[in-house]
Amino acid sequence: MAAPVSTVAAATPPAATQRRVRTGYLLLFPGIAWLAVFFVVPLITLLITSLQVGVPGKSGVYTLGFEISNYGEALSSYWPQFIRSFVYSSIATILALVIAYPLAYFIAFRAGRWRALMLVLVVAPFFASFLLRTYAWRTILADEGFITSFFNFLHVLPDNRILNTPIGVILGLTYNFLPFMILPLYASLEKIDPRLIEAANDLYSRPFTGFRKVIWPLSLPGVVAGTLLTFIPASGDFINARLLGSPSDSMVGTAIQVNFLQFRDYPVASALSFILMAIILTVVFIYIRRAGTEDLV
Repeated sequence: MAAPVSTVAAATPPAATQRRVRTGYLLLFPGIAWLAVFFVVPLITLLITSLQVGVPGKSGVYTLGFEISNYGEALSSYWPQFIRSFVYSSIATILALVIAYPLAYFIAFRAGRWRALMLVLVVAPFFASFLLRTYAWRTILADEGFITSFFNFLHVLPDNRILNTPIGVILGLTYNFLPFMILPLYASLEKIDPRLIEAANDLYSRPFTGFRKVIWPLSLPGVVAGTLLTFIPASGDFINARLLGSPSDSMVGTAIQVNFLQFRDYPVASALSFILMAIILTVVFIYIRRAGTEDLV
């Protein structure tokens, strides 16, 4: 009977293990440094600014303090802007989802050799600045333009115009953030195995039932990612409200911008920013938990 052969796993030399650990930390350092300089430090500075106290007799001059009332003042003075921001961004997100899902579905399953071209067309607006695209929409939605004239012919516009109304702001938000909805949806749909759709058809599933039972559940991570990538920046946007809306359509981003640059009320502006971040983080956490896609956190 042959004697059993004992195998001993070769132990990694301690020096090699230490070198590997140091290499990992060195690779992480640029990312950690970037987050520290451009995220953590500004966030701490913003928190300190939101608690500052005004110097008596000196407008726009503040000193270190712990003025919690800045948050109460920000909420009591600008709560309509908060409500308006979340209403506008929610409507824009829903519109973007309705427009983007069929387009992403077509690119993923029907575009064929035109897929690359269509993806380029989706991201092409990013080659122009955000401000330039929004100014272009002022021309598109002008009172004498074709779109406004067409809807006035149908008598469906409440004020006989689109520009300088909430409709204009919502349309601008939807357009500017639409690519952020299309790309995650496409990435999620493109991963779906076509054989699953064929199996649903072989089981005599109707097209809508196959979509509801197979395609929609599998594309849900893309839906969640796309809605978050659209809703979050739209909530804090101020360019669309400033250029496409009226003063009564101002959003919380407008209030932050005005307090920082015009009123020089830095504590209230910082408090507004922190309140906005806190609300968005809470909404995102609840939304992800309810959607059942905690892996996106």
